[in-house]
Amino acid sequence: MYQFLKKSTRAKPVPQQRLLQVNGREMPLTIRQNPRATRITLRIEPGGRALKMTVPRGLRHWEVDEFLERHQGWLMTRLARYGSEMTLRHDGEIAIRGVPHRIVHTGLLRGITETAVVDGRSALRVSGMEEHVGRRIAAFLKKEARRDLEKLVAMHAARVGRPVRSLTMKDTRSRWGSCSWDGNLSFSWRIVMAPPQVIDYLAAHEVAHLREMNHSAAFWALCGELCPAMDEAKAWLKRHGSQLHAIDFD
Repeated sequence: MYQFLKKSTRAKPVPQQRLLQVNGREMPLTIRQNPRATRITLRIEPGGRALKMTVPRGLRHWEVDEFLERHQGWLMTRLARYGSEMTLRHDGEIAIRGVPHRIVHTGLLRGITETAVVDGRSALRVSGMEEHVGRRIAAFLKKEARRDLEKLVAMHAARVGRPVRSLTMKDTRSRWGSCSWDGNLSFSWRIVMAPPQVIDYLAAHEVAHLREMNHSAAFWALCGELCPAMDEAKAWLKRHGSQLHAIDFD
């Protein structure tokens, strides 16, 4: 009897995954226990599609529920910044190098995806089946991102006198780019939706790591030398970066 009572008073394990309702929106929530954590932290994942919570080990489930209840208002305010999920369809809009382009689905089963001017407006003409519009736009953006970044990386690498071993395009949500010790650079192709100075900053940032594999004062000085618009570009990414991650191309 004593053993039963002792077992029943133990704290329930905190679930690792759950769905949270926020203002009528269902959000995936990942809860991670960290023995070094002294308080609960909650953050919105890039793109505003999921939540991540870190809690001290042994925290009771009702304490998690209470915390989430207290922060409903905060979540509603923050998630409102992402707006409603963008749907890529005919007459919708997508930014290319910071310029809004009207999406024009041609209805043709075959053809290339290309920019054009339609009725005096910048447009992106997309062929193929309607349900594949998002994927065709993503493929176009990847190609354009690679073209821009290959040119910018080559220019900045020549200035720092460091070789680039490879350049790859990814769809990462945690970072915009990365640089390995042996000169492999990777970038999120979504950056091509940002203004040109932001794309240039990202290229300069990763190339600067070829010389300074850190975020020291020397690194930031080199980055600013390569990209004079560094501060403005960083501020733009901080304000608008999550909106680029929020676009669903599937």
